[in-house]
Amino acid sequence: MKKIIILYCILLSFASLAQTSDDAFRRPLKDVISDIETRFQVKIRYPEILVKDKFITYANWRFRPDLEKTMTNIFASQDITFTKEADRKYKLQAYQYHLKTPEEGKLQLEYLATLYQDTATWNPRKKALKSCMLSALGLFPLPERPKSEPIITNKRTFDGYTIENIAIETMPGIYACGSLYKPLNIKGLMPIMLNPDGHFGDGRYRADCQLRCAMQAKMGVMAFSYDLFAWGESALQFKPEEHRTSFAQKIQILNGIRILDWLLSQKNADPKRVGITGGSGGGSQTMLMAAIDDRIKLSVPVVMFSSYHSGGCPCESGKGVHLCGEGTNNVEIAAMTAPNPQLILSDGQDWTQHVPETEFPFLQNIYGFYRQSSQVENVHFAKEGHDYGISKRLALYPFLAKHFNLDLKKVQDKMGKIDESTCTIEKFSAMYVFGEKGENLPVNVVKVIPN
Repeated sequence: MKKIIILYCILLSFASLAQTSDDAFRRPLKDVISDIETRFQVKIRYPEILVKDKFITYANWRFRPDLEKTMTNIFASQDITFTKEADRKYKLQAYQYHLKTPEEGKLQLEYLATLYQDTATWNPRKKALKSCMLSALGLFPLPERPKSEPIITNKRTFDGYTIENIAIETMPGIYACGSLYKPLNIKGLMPIMLNPDGHFGDGRYRADCQLRCAMQAKMGVMAFSYDLFAWGESALQFKPEEHRTSFAQKIQILNGIRILDWLLSQKNADPKRVGITGGSGGGSQTMLMAAIDDRIKLSVPVVMFSSYHSGGCPCESGKGVHLCGEGTNNVEIAAMTAPNPQLILSDGQDWTQHVPETEFPFLQNIYGFYRQSSQVENVHFAKEGHDYGISKRLALYPFLAKHFNLDLKKVQDKMGKIDESTCTIEKFSAMYVFGEKGENLPVNVVKVIPN
């Protein structure tokens, strides 16, 4: 082994001599990676496209006795990060601007907590964050609202609720499509729940989303479920790859605002009981919408409440709202809705795994400024993963009943157990506004992202 190390050092010395300050000691990145593997006896895997035709300046000067310090010095210069997969095995990936380490997230929360100690010091921070976020999103002032009426089609009646397909023009020629679930035989004002979609397979058409909205309606809520930008029927207008643009974040928040405008214009809508819930990317929308739209009085972000993950899709973080206030995160954004009722649903297998001991105490502290700590709750599923599954939905329904004064018995069986089996799972095509092939698209649709 000693002979190998000595030989390697000799070869490395010769390699070093081949470069000088005249060319900034420049070496191909692939060669440098090979040197790291040899020197530290590790294996590094990476996609070829990540390192192709890349060079490292001052390459050998970046080496240190410590492996990970060496890797940081070298790969940070190329916007490349590394993760340890196993003993002596690493993986390279492109720099992920939206992702920090759990420790970095914790440290940021500790720093943020020094900025305010009560409502007198917190409220100016919240006001400044809101103003910055609206500007970053390009929503201050709000774009002029199109004067067109919503397109409403295909009303269906089921056990205790109805569904209608609805398209709302949110910007000229751009439509947000969704489904409105309404209770049957309800008199008086009804609460509203927005249900933005997340990055789950089958979008808002999937069974768990249908069940969640149907159950809300059976409890007495007007529940609206709607597509992500360039997903679902929005993909009739825009290419799927256009979802991964910063415009997606702007239009998805604007879609939520315009949908809420229309829902609150209904004569039986209760403006005092307006809520929002979504999972994953829908959870990102939930926290941001509740933070910037004062009409929302209750929020339930699911599997997205994290101090170190801002959302890996540009539709969640592409507009840089997390750079506001010299740096914020989803925990502080969620705190902006205090003291309104808020339920945090987290799990043990994604970036919400540390919520009970790290993120939730921070949120409780903000609610404590208002003496409303009982208004915020966390239900943590330590053995579950990233979804809006049955256990998470069963946590949602009692929370809604409690804070919106709803009759939970309407969704319970004779034994008092919450029962989703009376809800109907529809075929995807039944939920389309514009037809199975988009044959009913309005004539004014645009298929180019506006400047």
